[in-house]
Amino acid sequence: MKNKGFTLFIAMIVAGTLLLIATGIVSLAVRQALVSTSGRESQQAFYAADSGVECALFWDVQNPSGSSAFSASTGSRISCNNQNNIPVGGSATSTFTFDFSPDPFCVVVTVNKGPTGTTRIESKGYNTCSLLSPRRVERALRVTY
Repeated sequence: MKNKGFTLFIAMIVAGTLLLIATGIVSLAVRQALVSTSGRESQQAFYAADSGVECALFWDVQNPSGSSAFSASTGSRISCNNQNNIPVGGSATSTFTFDFSPDPFCVVVTVNKGPTGTTRIESKGYNTCSLLSPRRVERALRVTY
């Protein structure tokens, strides 16, 4: 009769150990999911920034009119991602924004025409246009030529 309850004690130890292992595995899976989501959102922001640079380069270098749309002497209107009539130019620095509807991504592009003929394009891409989002990621690209 001395061994009464010994089986219950062993069962509780085994159950507790299994519960501890399962909790660790779930915690690891949740952290991996958050890292994966963060990487995807960062990639989306990067591609938005890249699209902004490409649009600015097109309108500065290959503008169908033959001159830069970002000329400090004249204002002009450009089209990026099927968004028309974006005003630019008229000063040394032009800033414009466009989004990727229906996706939540957006980009802010600044083009600075220097006095020595240099051009600097800075494009900031975001995974969401919502300023209040706690998961908003910004990636930027800068091109100088």
